Amino acid sequence: MTPPLPTVNTMNSFTPQTEKQENKNNKKHGKVRALPLADLAVFSMFAALMFCSKQLMEFLPNIHLLGMFTMVLTVAYRKYALIPIYLYVILQGLYAGFSLWWMPYLYIWTVLWGITMLLPKKMSDKVAVLVYPVVCALHGLLYGILYAPAQALLFRLDFKQMLAWIGAGASFDIMHCVGNAVAGLLILPLSKLLIKLRSKTVFR
Repeated sequence: MTPPLPTVNTMNSFTPQTEKQENKNNKKHGKVRALPLADLAVFSMFAALMFCSKQLMEFLPNIHLLGMFTMVLTVAYRKYALIPIYLYVILQGLYAGFSLWWMPYLYIWTVLWGITMLLPKKMSDKVAVLVYPVVCALHGLLYGILYAPAQALLFRLDFKQMLAWIGAGASFDIMHCVGNAVAGLLILPLSKLLIKLRSKTVFR
């Protein structure tokens, strides 16, 4: 018996039920499905938002929304969150120069992305509202430690010099931690909103 043809809406897009079936068929036949246009637009928007927010908050020492945005995107888009994250990294390099300080940006936000990916996907809201800010805050607290290996490699610091560099920036890491903890309170509501909006979009 010939299977029914998938229904399409006025935007020439598959309905959510048919899309799931299409994904299964694509995996079965080894096809790679392109990302929806809406997702690509959202990725560009968030990359620009991360960049602009960083510049606007530059007067605050180590206080920014980058950790929060990284976790929001990862919770909502999983592996595809790397796209807006690295778009931001490239924008930052284009604006401020691809100098030595920029090199750790190639991995430092990916660490937070990876930790968020390891968190349970079906975490209850009561748990997530505590876990997300804590993870975001810890990334801020450990920012100097994560940054230090690149500094040591690029500037030929020995272990003692690297520890001294970490110690000198400890106060800034504490401020980073506090700022991330406060911003982290937005991760759960914003990620839920983003997932909801994504499920309802017709531009797929």
